[in-house]
Amino acid sequence: MTHVVLEGGFNDAPREASFVFRGLMNAMARPGTIETIAGGKPPMPLSIAAGTALLSLADADTPVHLAGATDTKEVRGWLAFQTGATLVGPDSATFAVGTWEALLPLDRYPIGTPEYPDRSATLIVEVPDLTQSGSRLTGPGIESEASLSLPDKAALQRNGARFPLGLDFFFTSGDRIAALPRSTRIG
Repeated sequence: MTHVVLEGGFNDAPREASFVFRGLMNAMARPGTIETIAGGKPPMPLSIAAGTALLSLADADTPVHLAGATDTKEVRGWLAFQTGATLVGPDSATFAVGTWEALLPLDRYPIGTPEYPDRSATLIVEVPDLTQSGSRLTGPGIESEASLSLPDKAALQRNGARFPLGLDFFFTSGDRIAALPRSTRIG
């Protein structure tokens, strides 16, 4: 086992995971808000935010899909050791992580069912830059409107049109993260 696999987890897991989880929930509750999260030191090419989010959200009962360049021996080993998460294909993932291009097409992921809309996937999308500019967001958790740089406005609008079904998204860059729940309207 390499040192990369053994290192990079939380130093004080219960305390750090609770702070990270709160940051993730704040981001999801307030679409367009950018939070800073840290604590994890994942292997490349995962960003600090993506790795830290997985440390807080994934465990042995969590199916995770690694898309494209994130599917490396180091990332697989690190995720297995740090979280115990099961690595799966996109069709059975609870979480998937990768660049926008690597995660496409979106119809590969579970969108829930009318009886269980919560059985959908959340995609953690690694982006080069994350800013509160670009697409206009409205809906639950947004007082009037917010803005967020999004990789493919049309695809995300189609996803939102499926509500209450559909995918939820976290966008990560460095140690920054923002969320786009399926209930958010993109103008």
